[in-house]
Formats: sequence, structure tokens, C-alpha cells
Amino acid sequence: MKTYNHLYPQIASFANLDEAWRKARRGKRTKEAAARFEQNAEGELFQLERELLAHTYRPGPYRTFIIYDPKQRKISAAPFRDRVVHHALCNVIEPIYERKFIHDSYANRLGKGTHRALDRAQTFARRYRYVFKADVETFFPAIDHDVLKAILWRHIACDDTRWLMTQIIDSGRSILADQYRQRWFPGDDLLAALRPRGLPIGNQTSQFWANVYLNPFDHFVKRDLKCPAYVRYVDDFLLFADDKRVLRGWRAAVESYLATLRLTIHPDKSVVFPVANGIPFLGFQVFPDRRRLLKGNVRAFLRRFSRQRRDIRRGDLTFDLIKPSLVAWNAHADHGDTWRLRMKLFYQRPIPAIKT
Repeated sequence: MKTYNHLYPQIASFANLDEAWRKARRGKRTKEAAARFEQNAEGELFQLERELLAHTYRPGPYRTFIIYDPKQRKISAAPFRDRVVHHALCNVIEPIYERKFIHDSYANRLGKGTHRALDRAQTFARRYRYVFKADVETFFPAIDHDVLKAILWRHIACDDTRWLMTQIIDSGRSILADQYRQRWFPGDDLLAALRPRGLPIGNQTSQFWANVYLNPFDHFVKRDLKCPAYVRYVDDFLLFADDKRVLRGWRAAVESYLATLRLTIHPDKSVVFPVANGIPFLGFQVFPDRRRLLKGNVRAFLRRFSRQRRDIRRGDLTFDLIKPSLVAWNAHADHGDTWRLRMKLFYQRPIPAIKT
């Protein structure tokens, strides 16, 4: 197994921090924290470089808030300077792990994404009769810090890089504790309840480490189970086969393997069924010959659009401000058979005139 050392000088270099800053500010230059950092960007970057090289860098406190997309999620936003450090770290270590990921892992990777995951799932739905659909129960709150570090250390031998990763991982300890229900695994004693766990949803590093955490599981499915048709997007995954008994056997093996990562699958959302029934996946119902938007996705859009139309009538909002979100949702919906649905939604709900 190849390991990597002497990574830290590159991570902490001014050139890498400058590149990381430019990535961190994309789409956020009008935000107060990003604008304040930019006013003295050179000085801020030199200060970060000094702190990283001296090991005096410490992550700041997170700002948390709730979103509904469509289900409730607790988002944790790191201070802007910490986001620069996250990008600086990922600039160097992401390429190492990218070569180790399987083809059919689609979240938070260049050239992948939700729509390619949907395409792949539909391709498999046309080839196989049954699917085992599952997701990990409370995935981000359940990620165990010791397990994550052990996986990372298999390839990262650089002590300084390990120190920085530990700083970032530990900064998220217990931030999602209110969303985690204690689970017990073979060999646990009462101290297992005190194990540090949880990665903040919203961090660049959290999204990347989620893929690292489940990468051994991906290889288990492909190598040990020899499943030829498998798709994963974050903690949602699909296994396809022509025999229900095979899938039920794989389910038991999946549960056993995930327990070694201190994870469990959601008991109500993990089922084996015919692909002809339609597979609920990433906001769509995927059939072999078509895709439909899930009703919850449509309802969430209508709630948001209704609020936006109301605010426009009041004069609190303009169409130019909501246009990007409408275009984005329309483009997402276009990946399903939704032409009539979209025509009906927008025809029945025209943009109101601005109140004067």
C-alpha cells in the first residue's frame, strides 16, 4: 500500500493558500466575511502560512443554521479563513484519494454529480430486474473520528499533515450530537458512548472525507460481493441484480461490513424491490424508461416559489434575484420527464407585477 509523506510544505505554502483563497471566495465575494478577508488578502494569507508552519493554527467556531432541502438539515459554516485552509488541504490530498475511488461514486467529485448518478442508476435499471436501495442512518453525525483517522492514516504518513487533519476533524466533534442516537456495536463497552464523532455538514473537508470514509465499503461491494451494478451518492446507494435472494444476502453482508465502520442502514428506507416499481433516488423516481420528480421535491419547490411570489408582490424582492434559483430548479427538473409538469407549474403561477 502506497503512503505519502512530505506533503505539508506544499499544503502550507503561500502559493497553495492563495489558490485556496480564490476557490473559497467563488460565489461569495459579496459576503461580509469574504470581503473583509479580501481587503487584506496578502496579509491574511501570510498569517495563515505562519500559523500552519508553527502549528499554532486553530479552527474557529462554527456558525450553525437549519435548512429544509426538502428535509431538515443542520448546516455548520466555518469562518472564512478556515475555509481557505480546508481548500488548501484538499488541493493536495484530494488527488491522492481520487485515484483510489471507484468509478460509480458520484458525490462531490469533478465530472460526476447527481445527474450522472441518475443516468447510471437508470442504465442499471434497464439491465436488471431488482434493486436493493439503502441509505446510512444519520450519516454525518455518525462518522466516527477514530475510524476516519485510521482510514486516512493508511495513505497519509506525513505527521504534519496528520496534525492539520486532526485539528479540522476534532473541531467538528459533537457539533451534530443532538442528531445522533447512540448505537452499540460488537465489542463495545459503556465508554463507546464517549467516542468522538460527527462531521459538520457544509465543510469542504467533510464532503471529501465522507467519500474517504465509505471508500473501503465501495471496494467491499465491488471486490468481495462482486456486485457488477452499484451506484453511491454520499450515503445513498443502490445494488442491482436479477435475483432477489442475492440482494437479500448482500443486504446482510452490507449491514455487517458497515458495522465495522460504526454505521447502520436506515431500517425503513433500505429495501429490495423490482426496478419496475420505480427507484426513489436523488429527488427522482427512476424507472427503466422514464424519470419523475418525487412529490416531496415538487412540494418543496412550490413552497419556496410561493414565498418568492408573495415577496415580489410586496415589493420586498425582484424577479432578477429569484431568477437564478428558478433556472437552476428548472435545469434540475429537466433531467426527468417533466415538461408538462413544469409548463403547468409556471403557467398557473405567473410572476406577479411588482408593487409600487
